[in-house]
Amino acid sequence: MPQDGITGKPPKSKRKKNLARLRSNPDSDFQVSYTRGDDSDPVLPSSFRGRLYELFGQIEKEFETLYAENLTLKDKIDTLNEQLEREVSNPNVDRPQGGEYPEGSEPVSGKATTKGKRESLTASQLSQKIKSTYKLKASTSKIVSSFKTPTVVCRLIHEYIGHRDGVWEVSISRCGVPIIATASADHTARLWSIQTGACLLQYQGHSGSVNSARFHPTQDLVVTASGDQSAHIWRAAVPNIAGEQTKYSSEEEVELSEKEDHGQEDADVPVNSTVIKNALLELHGHTGVVISADWLAGGDHITTASWDRTANVFDAQTGELVNQLVGHDQDLTNISAHPTQKLLVTSSKDTTFRLWDFREAIHSVSVFQGHTESVTTATFTSGDKVVSGSDDRTVKVWDLKNMRSPLTTIRLDSPVNRLAVSSQHVIAIPHDNRHVHLYDVTGARISRLPRGNRQGHRRMVCSVAWADEQPQLRSNLFTCGFDRMTLGWHVTLPTKNDSKPSVLKPN
Repeated sequence: MPQDGITGKPPKSKRKKNLARLRSNPDSDFQVSYTRGDDSDPVLPSSFRGRLYELFGQIEKEFETLYAENLTLKDKIDTLNEQLEREVSNPNVDRPQGGEYPEGSEPVSGKATTKGKRESLTASQLSQKIKSTYKLKASTSKIVSSFKTPTVVCRLIHEYIGHRDGVWEVSISRCGVPIIATASADHTARLWSIQTGACLLQYQGHSGSVNSARFHPTQDLVVTASGDQSAHIWRAAVPNIAGEQTKYSSEEEVELSEKEDHGQEDADVPVNSTVIKNALLELHGHTGVVISADWLAGGDHITTASWDRTANVFDAQTGELVNQLVGHDQDLTNISAHPTQKLLVTSSKDTTFRLWDFREAIHSVSVFQGHTESVTTATFTSGDKVVSGSDDRTVKVWDLKNMRSPLTTIRLDSPVNRLAVSSQHVIAIPHDNRHVHLYDVTGARISRLPRGNRQGHRRMVCSVAWADEQPQLRSNLFTCGFDRMTLGWHVTLPTKNDSKPSVLKPN
């Protein structure tokens, strides 16, 4: 795949390439036209029409056959249920009335051997076995109703609109300030007020797509990675909780834009927002697109991942290249640092992700294998676990102490993009098919964010971020996508006793 350092992050498949072309030129959507004659009938040769009718006829016969088989199976199930009811009402009878056991339910001939002893099945044991096999007292309706618990609530709260191109990533401030950062293919990064949805600041220092934007763990700094082969550190100069403006560096050029076009087809709303064009520090050293950047625990070092198959470690104060991490066979797709320990994971198109440990003087590396296609994301949980997602339509949960096989494998119906794990171990999974699913780390499905009725994303969802460590916020989950939008959601999950719903809160 050609690497264009200006256009930025590439779609991961041909379908995404088509989406990118359509995104840059909305008027170029595919159209299907038919040639019609004067009588308004489609011009189709009779041989083709006959072949179509024949195929439709075969499909109809297949459906009729399936329908007949379903009716037959339903009759058999009803018969078996009646036999089992008779069996339960008369436990002394060791055979179903009618003289024959259903096919596949005959008792085992002879005797079963266990530890050298032979034990025969009694009539009551046989009855219980048949009952557990065929009699589903918990009917389908009861099973379905058990899934429809009203305790999981997902509501759309805010829309953060303003980017002129797809939004690749959304992240949450880690200093307790209620703001989010978004990175976009329109060459800008933006800071937004979570509560009001207003754009507070725009960073316009990159000459290529901004592929990621992440906050410093303790300071009002942001690092952004770009298709221009660099990463920039700049100050998040936005009003704080007290309403005062933070100070800018003398090296920054600050402007106030009088109008900012939202860039949407159906909106042209002017807003006032601060514009920063110069960075505090620029990090160079990659020969390809920088796809992601993050702060190592403590905030003294920055790690970057690139399409040149390497990850770099920079000194956050001087910009000096401290270490270069090599080993991946193909382009890197993401990098994520542990929040409290000097650990980081890099994911790659080579179907693996790697764990880098900097807690010792000489760093070590572990390779995790298990996906069959490009690993698009890997991130730490609050425990000793890593969650990875891939284009192979799976999400896997790994134990850092045992990298041979995953603890859990979640199989999905669409490729996975940059996921996030909450403090309550809920995994938010963004998909190419515009959906966002919620699972827990054991693989149990929790819910899916609503989509439709003018809410939800209209194109690929690229990234998600939890804000559950700030329970005072109305929105605790944020999503962004190819439709240029960032959405804030309020997710309410069931409590342990399932009696009352509760908002996501830290443990």
